[in-house]
Amino acid sequence: MSLSILTSAMPDGVVEIAPRGEIDVDTAHEVREAVAAVLTKSRPNRIQLNMRLVSFIDSVGISAMVAGFQTAEVSGVKLVVTEPSRFVHRQLWVTGLLGLFGAPEPYYAGSSAGTPEVQSAGG
Repeated sequence: MSLSILTSAMPDGVVEIAPRGEIDVDTAHEVREAVAAVLTKSRPNRIQLNMRLVSFIDSVGISAMVAGFQTAEVSGVKLVVTEPSRFVHRQLWVTGLLGLFGAPEPYYAGSSAGTPEVQSAGG
């Protein structure tokens, strides 16, 4: 499977980058380049990396996300992950990077209310 990336300007100076497919050794550079391209054109208030349609990500893909985060940070722009697929959420959690990207909740496909069916034990 290949990777496609859609970049959209949102309200309030937010830019959304939405990859679709697999982010791996062959495609990870595209994520880095998408972040760099946004920062070359403008200085948005925030970049949202919408990971809902990412079916797979490997360590090279995670590294590309971190590189994008660092590039944005140097430019004074906050990069956050939104709607990570369950696979992406798990990879970010396992690597200890979930907090770096704003600790997003995983996206649950088919949830009509938009909330997860299983609630975490909050205490």
